[in-house]
Amino acid sequence: MSSAFDKLARPVQKWIRQKGWRELRDIQARSIRTICESNADLIVAASTAGGKTEAAFLPLISQVLDAPSGGTGFDLLYIGPLKALITDQAMRLEGICQEAEIPVVPWHGDVSQSIKTRALKSPKGILLINPESL
Repeated sequence: MSSAFDKLARPVQKWIRQKGWRELRDIQARSIRTICESNADLIVAASTAGGKTEAAFLPLISQVLDAPSGGTGFDLLYIGPLKALITDQAMRLEGICQEAEIPVVPWHGDVSQSIKTRALKSPKGILLINPESL
């Protein structure tokens, strides 16, 4: 693995190993370095199935684990354009976040009210929401 891998929190590294990844994709390694080493803005752009979700979330989840806020509220906010994308990303992030014990909360018109109520009572982890619900 690369030096970018070493910048990730242990639970994230463990998840990557469990997935059997031999290396990070270039976009993932570059994103990890940028997010972990600077305060620079970053746009992650790649083709479909190019590793964008992991490029953004692996270092962000690592930052949440390495420096917990200790406050109330969600740690990360993702605004997605489509309900289907939010649902897909929630399922993909569950594996990473389960290992890290970080809740993943999808929020759009098709999500049950009980999930939303629970999230409002105890907001933490990652909120995936669309603009209409925001």
